Amino acid sequence: MRFMVMIKATPQTEAGEMPSEDVLMAMGRYNEDLANAGVLLGGEGLQPSRKGARVRFSDGQCSVVDGPFAETRELIAGYWLFQTASLQETIDWIKRCPQSAIGDAEIEIRQIFEAEDFGAEFTPELREQEERLRAQLNH
Repeated sequence: MRFMVMIKATPQTEAGEMPSEDVLMAMGRYNEDLANAGVLLGGEGLQPSRKGARVRFSDGQCSVVDGPFAETRELIAGYWLFQTASLQETIDWIKRCPQSAIGDAEIEIRQIFEAEDFGAEFTPELREQEERLRAQLNH
């Protein structure tokens, strides 16, 4: 099973405060543990929302809203992509995250849809298209 693990933003991450060397080292060790265990598929920290934008679609129209965005608790400061056997295994890995690296933050875990989750609507042609796309992305 694949999971997206989202680290929620804090006032510090939204202010663009950079982590200390100690925090970077702790996170590096944690990420190495994840990679060595075959859990980590990817992950990155994100720039503050003031450097981003939101694209909204409504009634056939498209509009762009530039950051920053007001509700810090709803923003994402970074993410990991994990592959584990279960949600509980993902939770167990997150519990090992160095507290110094995330401070008083919240982490949200969401399972990623797999092809088999879509049922009959995901036709053989759509499966083939998905496989071609994944092959391109893995090069």
